[in-house]
This record gives sequence, C-alpha cells and structure tokens, in this order.
Amino acid sequence: MTSDSGKPSTSKKRIPVIGVLLVVPYIALCFPQVYARATPALLGFPFFYWYQFSWVVLTSILLGIVYHLLKD
Repeated sequence: MTSDSGKPSTSKKRIPVIGVLLVVPYIALCFPQVYARATPALLGFPFFYWYQFSWVVLTSILLGIVYHLLKD
C-alpha cells in the first residue's frame, strides 16, 4: 500500500506492534546481571550461553514478522 506521494504507508495500528517487536530482544539482553549464571544448564551449556543463543533465533523470527508487517 502506498500513499499519494509514492512513499510506503504503514498502518498506524501496526507501528506500536512493530516497535514492541523490535524492543523486546534489546530489553531481554540489555541487563546481563539477570541472566549471568550457570544454572540451569541445557545440554551441558550454562544458562548464560543458551539464553543468549535462544535470543539470536527469537530475534530472527521477530525480525521476519516485522518484515512481513512492513511489506504489506
């Protein structure tokens, strides 16, 4: 969908959703003192490592959702 000026327009209802989807990974990783511990371990990896790696995967999924919301 484009506006009269030729620029893509994003629905005003989608903008807060997009903002939240982009901020969630930042907030989740912004405070390492919350997740800087060894337990619980998952497959031998301390919590610190698998928590961060899980956010790599989750952030990719969230960015894909944001992309599809902006594409329409």
